[in-house]
Amino acid sequence: KRAFRLIPALKNAEFLSYGSMHRNTFINSPRLLKINLELKGKENVFFAGQIIGSEGYTENIATGLVASLNIFNKLRGKESITFPEETMIGALIKYITSKEGDFQPTNAHFGLLPPIEEKLPKKERRKRMFERGIKKLKEFTSSGDFPYHQF
Repeated sequence: KRAFRLIPALKNAEFLSYGSMHRNTFINSPRLLKINLELKGKENVFFAGQIIGSEGYTENIATGLVASLNIFNKLRGKESITFPEETMIGALIKYITSKEGDFQPTNAHFGLLPPIEEKLPKKERRKRMFERGIKKLKEFTSSGDFPYHQF
């Protein structure tokens, strides 16, 4: 309370509660989850979103999409799908399910993607990673591995 009162505009403010630090609770996904986001040793239990160590709204929605597609496939007796690791969602899920050592939540970022071998400036390297990811995603979604064209 004293610290807030040092700010002139808050000198006479009334404080109802002080809130708390953001706490992100997550499971040890590399130890607990398969690449399809299914719980190891417990078939038919899938996880997605913040609880698996995915940070960010888009990332959480994407992991939910992957888990739901794999649940759908399981119900139909089909194989799970795994997005290519050159795509951002594939790289994120690979990290979440296979990170060795100290696992910590992450958002999608270029550091998760397989590197471009050629020495390039950062902007060009990222552009190439983007183009490679789009190419791999198009190949994947037009293949028999991604049978959702009817939706």
